[in-house]
Amino acid sequence: MSGSILVVEDDERIRSSMRLALEGEGYDVKDVASGEEGLELFAGAPTDIALIDLMLPGMDGFECCRALRRQSAVPIIIVTARADTHDVVAGLEAGADDYVTKPFVAKELAARIRALLRRARPPEEDPGALTFGTLQLLPEQGVLRHFRVEGSDGGEGGGGEIVEGEEVHCTRTEFRLLCELAASPNKVLSREQLLDRVWGYDYFGDGRLVDVHIRRLRTKVEPDPTVPRYILTVRGMGYKLVP
Repeated sequence: MSGSILVVEDDERIRSSMRLALEGEGYDVKDVASGEEGLELFAGAPTDIALIDLMLPGMDGFECCRALRRQSAVPIIIVTARADTHDVVAGLEAGADDYVTKPFVAKELAARIRALLRRARPPEEDPGALTFGTLQLLPEQGVLRHFRVEGSDGGEGGGGEIVEGEEVHCTRTEFRLLCELAASPNKVLSREQLLDRVWGYDYFGDGRLVDVHIRRLRTKVEPDPTVPRYILTVRGMGYKLVP
């Protein structure tokens, strides 16, 4: 699998080793030493995926990630020297899709990249359109949007026609996660199942990825994210979508 990768890493030795390892896997790699340079480079020549070190001089990796996420849904992997829960969760909350810790194994990094790139492709099988609350999910179109129902007289009312409204912006990972839940409405999916289906791996997966993305997704689909109505937590088991 080929593709283009942006590496934002201030340590020249690490940056060079990442570039060589990823080029050896067939990727076109662009590398810079600061977040500012990374954003400028990406604006001129977007890549298929971005790897961002958290501890950068000047603009740190958290802000770089947030800034990149504001302009693109490109998959982002954060790179951190610590597996500290606070750093990892903060990075994911900033918009990252995944993370790796230093020192990392090149094969693991390549596997995570392949998984993210596979997810960027349309899934082979999608659930049909699903409505819940005032939202409509259209997996085949890659669309999540608000809707209203209009009656036959042109006014709003039940039993009428669904009229499309404003789209809800989601990252690729958030959208795939919602699609997986929607494919099995009212069925509990464990974190392990979601890691395997959405992230594409399990033996080095981390349940925090699921929890943080569920939390972010709730802010976009729930009327009150603190009291979820649609994406429910089933304690000790996992999550389910209740249409």
